[in-house]
Amino acid sequence: MRKTGQALKAGLRALILGGAAWALLAGPGAAQMGGLGGGLGGLGGGLGSGLGRGLGGLGAPGLPTGLGPAPGLGGLGGSGYVPGGLGVGDLGEGQSPTSLLDLRRARLEGLIHANRKTLEADRHGDPVRRGEILAGPLSADVLAKARAAGFRVAGVQTDPALGLSVTTLIAPRGKSVEAARAELQALSPDTDFDLNPIYEPAGRGLDPAPGGATPGQPLDGAIVGMIDGGVGASPVFSHAHIEQRGFAPGGPRATGHGTAVASLIVGEAGAFHGAAPGRTLLAADIYGGQEAAGSAQAVVAALDWLVSRRVKVINMSLVGPPNALLARAVAAAEARGVLIVAAVGNDGPAAPAPYPASYSGVIAVTAVDAHNRALPEAGRPSHLDFAAPGADLAAAAPGKGFVVVRGTSFAAPLVSARLSLAPDEGGAAVAEVAREAVPGQGPVGRGVVCQTCRVDPRLVHAGH
Repeated sequence: MRKTGQALKAGLRALILGGAAWALLAGPGAAQMGGLGGGLGGLGGGLGSGLGRGLGGLGAPGLPTGLGPAPGLGGLGGSGYVPGGLGVGDLGEGQSPTSLLDLRRARLEGLIHANRKTLEADRHGDPVRRGEILAGPLSADVLAKARAAGFRVAGVQTDPALGLSVTTLIAPRGKSVEAARAELQALSPDTDFDLNPIYEPAGRGLDPAPGGATPGQPLDGAIVGMIDGGVGASPVFSHAHIEQRGFAPGGPRATGHGTAVASLIVGEAGAFHGAAPGRTLLAADIYGGQEAAGSAQAVVAALDWLVSRRVKVINMSLVGPPNALLARAVAAAEARGVLIVAAVGNDGPAAPAPYPASYSGVIAVTAVDAHNRALPEAGRPSHLDFAAPGADLAAAAPGKGFVVVRGTSFAAPLVSARLSLAPDEGGAAVAEVAREAVPGQGPVGRGVVCQTCRVDPRLVHAGH
């Protein structure tokens, strides 16, 4: 396994960083749902998909989907879906923390290079929106200084439910975003300026899928929110009430990742059941089917909408770096009594702490397998609250059928669902869920919850 993992890592890096791969990675079809091709979804967001379980059964991440179907290769490719597992397959168990870190670095480099018109790297190598600087309300004097230095105002975003206002400045042409931020900070030392980073789903699958979930009839009970990709049509949502709103150009657009996460919360059909099928789900699509979307600004706008709709809990199966604007938005939502649940990512324990899971007050969720063992590829947040099934389970695919999923993306919605079912609000709901926690192996926080929420893939003939 070690030799196979080393060969796979070297092959991945060569392919991702090679010139021929860039042409394949470019365009909106680059980020496929790993699982529906039998490939990856989970390594901290994933590289996109396309490589099925052909390489020694590893379910490898991130080969460009432009390679097209071939023996051992799978992919979504437009409207055709190939059953398979959404997650890292066995890859996480075969990789050391250093190897996972290398894969993360290669994935982020590939994402930035494939979208270099809209993305650039910050000083840590994380993808951020090219040339965009975020700040709170700016005085006329600060705006005048910024304009005199060559900056322009792209717009002002008001988030009334959170009590926030965000000004977006565009850096002068040819200036890196880090240099631009430093220049603005020197012009106005008392103003907080930050970048606009990208938050990846903690399990890939952002390529748009045909058909979105229909709203259905309003249901009683607490409302669950999710910030993710769009939710696709599926028989498991026949009796669900799902309302969607887009926070990226072209959204909402159905995706494999969003569909899988939503199904684990409110889906129900035959032997398949989500953890809270009687709840109303509000889905905020921050991607619009585009891998270069999902900015901090979009996440904040989505949070504002969900808070305005009085949701009880918000699921965020996505990861990225810390951001001042997002931190303020999360704190504002929590101050209004909303519970925020976040996946810890799948880049391994050596990766930087994942956000928003690492913010104080956010309920950080890791994943376990069918034997309650913590997944080795799970991220290491600043704190850890719960674990839930995140491997050896089935989730719905857009259209019909089910996929095998793996990753912390798919554990977090189970915890969100359990919290929505608790009769109490806020901390009392968390305490109630904590009472059902059982011990697990490895880092599992207070314990493993929602054990009965795992649907065996064999029961629904989920693809591998």
